Amino acid sequence: MQTNTKIDQHLTQNLAQYLTEVSELCAQPSVSARGGEDMRKCASLVAQLLTKHGLTVQVIETAGNPVVVGTIKGQSSRTLMCYNHYDVQPPEPLELWVTPPFQPTIRDGALYARGARDDKGELVARLAALDAVRAAHGGELPCNITFVVEGEEEIGSPTMVDFVQQHKELLRCDGAIWEEGGIEPSGAPYCSLGCRGILAVELSVKTMNTDAHSGRAHFLPSAAWRMVRVLESLKDAHEHILIDGFYEHAKPPSALDLHYLSLLPNNEALDQQIYGLKQYVMGRTSQQVKEAVFQPTCNIEGIDTGYRGSGFKTVIPAKAVVKIDFRLVPDQDPDDVFAKLRAHLDRNGFDDVALTNLGAMSPAKTAADDPLVQLTMRTGEDVYGIPAVIYPMVGGSSPIYAFRNPLGGIPVISPGIGYWDNRAHAPNEHFRIHDFLAATRHLARVMDGFAGIVK
Repeated sequence: MQTNTKIDQHLTQNLAQYLTEVSELCAQPSVSARGGEDMRKCASLVAQLLTKHGLTVQVIETAGNPVVVGTIKGQSSRTLMCYNHYDVQPPEPLELWVTPPFQPTIRDGALYARGARDDKGELVARLAALDAVRAAHGGELPCNITFVVEGEEEIGSPTMVDFVQQHKELLRCDGAIWEEGGIEPSGAPYCSLGCRGILAVELSVKTMNTDAHSGRAHFLPSAAWRMVRVLESLKDAHEHILIDGFYEHAKPPSALDLHYLSLLPNNEALDQQIYGLKQYVMGRTSQQVKEAVFQPTCNIEGIDTGYRGSGFKTVIPAKAVVKIDFRLVPDQDPDDVFAKLRAHLDRNGFDDVALTNLGAMSPAKTAADDPLVQLTMRTGEDVYGIPAVIYPMVGGSSPIYAFRNPLGGIPVISPGIGYWDNRAHAPNEHFRIHDFLAATRHLARVMDGFAGIVK
């Protein structure tokens, strides 16, 4: 019997067991934004689950929540890492859930719970794939597998950089499957090869000791207007960021990146429907939007100043606070951008504006022609019956950088159980059971073929 047939039979026959494991994991609250004993309980559950699937497990303390690491030996010297996280987003607003977020429920062919898609279902799917490959090879694995399951991804993975630096030998690997992936509206599997970095900052300025009557606006300074001028200095009407040297290290897409970008679906109609758009920023075409993912951004998250209640209140604001995030592309460095932002403020007469670094991640990217990427595409087409879609870069950010560079520039891929309406981070988060089964079949084929990759 062919290996893939054995893999698929094992997964189909044991699907109920894996759905039960997802449910047990999702029933344990683990909201990292709140911390507390729930996080340790969930880390313990993850450790028990990995042990149940035959891995040798360590629960490693960090300055934040514990990291669970599981390892299992294979026949080759090559090692494939699976990165996941056990923490989840807050479930509120609770009244919008059809069933309680921490009472996993199967209905209409889907499993609903907070964390079902992001990221507990993905974790169990990888364990299921491991089981299936081992069963297909008489109890052996073709390669070594390492699981890394952290508990702070939803709050920016603040301890991951130090964790990896302290445990590089334990984590040494030749490639990684990242936290999540899925299928396009067309039904094609997608694989993301990289993500932008991020620098989140807060700007604040105080012009007076207290708000004042707006009848004195002819001689008292407004913090609101001061901040408006600061913001105007950062970006022009053509989306060009005006900080000196900001684009100095920004790496453009390769010819292969542009090729795969050109093959991505046109989602303009879908975006118009979801967001109520008349057109994209600056009237960009669909293709221009695809390529713009390789352009860094400067986004205003929120502004806090003056009176915001009903009616009006004639005051001059004494203080203004703005939160901004910059999405960064390879090879931009968040620390370098922060220093350049401070210099920009000082150079333009805004030395009175306080600047705080709220958090940062570096960009990370895998080359589209890497053998692991090509394996993922081939096996994805085998399972789904349609060519895989490659995203050379996605707009969000992830702690991939904390692993990729310290571990020697490993390739990172992202097959998974998701689809376009999983409601991750929102009420009624779920995954469709047929997507879960298809993803485990895909993941198993990647694991099975990894040992044979030649760089």
